[in-house]
Amino acid sequence: MHKRFGRNHVLKGVDLVVPEGCLYGLIGPGAAGKSVLLKVVAGLLDPEEGRVVVDGTELGKLGELELQGMRQRFGMAFQNYALFDYMTVGENIAFPLRRLFDLPEDEIQSRVAQRLVDVSLPGFADRMVAGLSGGQKKRVSVARATITRAELVLYDEPAAGLDPVTSQRIFELLRHEQQQIGATVIMVSSDLDRMLSVTDRVGMLYRGRLIFDGTTAEAKASQEPRVKQFVHGLTEGPL
Repeated sequence: MHKRFGRNHVLKGVDLVVPEGCLYGLIGPGAAGKSVLLKVVAGLLDPEEGRVVVDGTELGKLGELELQGMRQRFGMAFQNYALFDYMTVGENIAFPLRRLFDLPEDEIQSRVAQRLVDVSLPGFADRMVAGLSGGQKKRVSVARATITRAELVLYDEPAAGLDPVTSQRIFELLRHEQQQIGATVIMVSSDLDRMLSVTDRVGMLYRGRLIFDGTTAEAKASQEPRVKQFVHGLTEGPL
């Protein structure tokens, strides 16, 4: 897969297979292409070369309506939150349930309330998103991404801006959800210690190329200099 923005060649021949039911962690330094890769996988950006295949279906061959149907199978939480400021927290989290399913209102409210407890925001349903802190908005975006129990989930920095205790709780929630549903998850996070405590496999992007793909244990034991430096936070090395 190749992706360019003008002369900026962001993804340079990335070849990646994420097994079904896997929690896959994408790591790498800033501007390596991690967020762009997530958006290409979700069908939000088109690659100039290569293809994205989800469960046997090539996204590039789908019409707009078919692509919208495929996206309904995704849960997504990106760095910029993508929340509706004019809605309450509860309305934001309930939005995908109301859009995709025909559920009784009491069930929707019950799911929203439980998800708010899960992300340490109990009682926040009636608050306006515009008045939340960055960390609180992040937790709301995670709650919305997991509310439909989607089978394909993409997370871009799900714990950014959170304190260590809440961050660990978020990662444990994401792992629990993934195991309960059997979802396939791709996650980008700078909080390597906590992310690697829940991942099955890890890929490292470096200057637009996938330089490592293996199990989490293999990533931690890797002697590839760039992988070793990044995973273990070494200050000397090639990055």
